[in-house]
Amino acid sequence: MFPSREDIERLQLKKINSMLAELKGKNRFYSGKIPDSIEKLPDISKLPVTLKKELQNDQERNPPFGTNLTYPLETYIHYHQTSGTTGKPLKVLDTGEDWKWWGKCWKDVYTGAGVTEKDRIFFAFSFGPFIGFWSAFKGAETLGALSIPGGGQTTEQRLYMMKDTRATVLVCTPTYALRLAEVAEETGFDLHELNIKRTVHAGEPGASIPSVRKRIEDAFNAECYDHAGLSEVGAHSFACSERTGLHVNEEEFIAEIIDPKTGEQVEEGEKGELYLTNLGRWGFPVIRYKTGDVVKHSGYDCACGRKHLLLEGGIIGRADDMVTIRGVNVFPSAIESIIREFTDSEFLIKAYRRDEMDELLIQAEVSEEVGRRISQEIRNRLGIRVEINSVPAGSLPRYELKAKRFIDERK
Repeated sequence: MFPSREDIERLQLKKINSMLAELKGKNRFYSGKIPDSIEKLPDISKLPVTLKKELQNDQERNPPFGTNLTYPLETYIHYHQTSGTTGKPLKVLDTGEDWKWWGKCWKDVYTGAGVTEKDRIFFAFSFGPFIGFWSAFKGAETLGALSIPGGGQTTEQRLYMMKDTRATVLVCTPTYALRLAEVAEETGFDLHELNIKRTVHAGEPGASIPSVRKRIEDAFNAECYDHAGLSEVGAHSFACSERTGLHVNEEEFIAEIIDPKTGEQVEEGEKGELYLTNLGRWGFPVIRYKTGDVVKHSGYDCACGRKHLLLEGGIIGRADDMVTIRGVNVFPSAIESIIREFTDSEFLIKAYRRDEMDELLIQAEVSEEVGRRISQEIRNRLGIRVEINSVPAGSLPRYELKAKRFIDERK
């Protein structure tokens, strides 16, 4: 039985007010910006927006960790940092209580995907300062499932380890799932000999793109589930059995979808930028954090029975990644969706300017014939002309964590 909208919003108001009271006078970053409480949930729109650049600048002025720390430094037990793909990495600290909260949020991700304590979860990545899979590991512990670390191994070794341990769940980026399938084909490894029933993806968007999801599901003969989170925010959204998009975990986050032109919340059915407030991470809180992620407000009714905010299509793209080519606005994820209908191979999208005109070039490890078909399909469906260069197989970079497949050379 899932909570009603009224129950969710009542809990959110209680939690935000508890957090505001806790931060007042303790958290130097927020103390001068926030009230002691808010009367009703819509009043959150009166609180100041938090930008990533603010947090980065704060850490530069107050090294090494900045002032967004509610408790004494010795209270914190985990250090992580952002990937640095949009600037200098942001350092993030968590207390023991915060880390339990991370585990709970990731437990909800697993529960949405139908993963239980009876599963064996294989983590196909190497541990580093990126928080995504550390927290997924904590979530598996919270769930009570068997965790199988796959760090320090080649892709082929990971395939055999999954087989030997009879792992039932694969956790990795969607990019790396396709890489596992690629190596399996190269080495003659039969993926259908694995016992994988579900794949859960983090670290980058992609698993909500139908063509990408189908590629992964066909390769592993398993159900593919998306997830969204940020180091500085938390594991905020998860896929349910319907897999039409992502539900925001509104018992732990307050979500706003803001029209960048008006600064107002969008209506159901419209797209905007996702702002998030985490409610259980008092050691490193963010209030109305401008994520840069573009999402679609898809209402609160899902066939799974949940009344949590639904984001159809998951994370559609990054606000700063959208490109305008001859008057047509397009996200790289829309191009990837089409490419993945034709190939699992790697590709790279470049935006550049030629004779004062904006152009798109795609390098792809495909034949010239497949390249022509992809180019024609992009023109038919997105209304833009793109040049596709066929490059040798294996010539483009492979990624274990976040893939960087879009370069804007106009900047």
